[in-house]
Amino acid sequence: MAHQAGSTFIEKTKYHHMDRSDQARGVPQPPLELPFDKEGTIIDLPRPRECASNPVDLRRAIEKRTSIRKYAQSSLSLSELSLLLWCTQGVKEVAYHSATFRTVPSAGARHALETYLLVNRVDGLRPGIYRFLAIEHKLIEIDTSADLADKVAEACFGQMFVKTSAVTFIWTAVPYRMTWRYGERGYRYLHLDAGHACQNLYLSAESIDCGVCAIAAFSDDHINPLVGIDGQEQFVIYVATVGKTP
Repeated sequence: MAHQAGSTFIEKTKYHHMDRSDQARGVPQPPLELPFDKEGTIIDLPRPRECASNPVDLRRAIEKRTSIRKYAQSSLSLSELSLLLWCTQGVKEVAYHSATFRTVPSAGARHALETYLLVNRVDGLRPGIYRFLAIEHKLIEIDTSADLADKVAEACFGQMFVKTSAVTFIWTAVPYRMTWRYGERGYRYLHLDAGHACQNLYLSAESIDCGVCAIAAFSDDHINPLVGIDGQEQFVIYVATVGKTP
């Protein structure tokens, strides 16, 4: 029955149900990053170390952490966006072409998330959907057609602050990057990784006078096509709006 899906998932992903993983079978690992069109519109991002931010006491940031749904009409600078991307999925090292070490933890350093952005107000960027190329620390333009903000808001069941945000983060999961090592249990770790990334977004946003609101309520079948993915080999796992606090 439908109401048993969650408990079935937990049961079937216990270790004693696991078969040998593809890694254990000697299957080559999937790429650390999804391929992209090198002839597409690629935007260089400012180096993270050069991004200005306010000093923030960690304890105070944690104590103040709350979801913010109302934003000022101010834009984010490209430098501020670069900082948020670095804090949530920044690649510190590519180790032997087999793993990436990033600013957030991930089971087995598999880092099975990709970051897409709905840009509404970021200096120097046209409104639209972009993908973050984490290893290169660049953006690639995906879609700048009209009404994308309306469509993403609708996919999030009419949560209109998606449209008033400066930028909305849309994290996707590439499950095979994780299940290659951990089998079906790896699906558990995808959700843990998404939580790590989103919490870093909340905390890092404090340093640039921004607020964040995480969104888990979205229609998978409507939001996946908006970022150009199939919903199986790659699917949206978490969403979060960001904007300057009023």
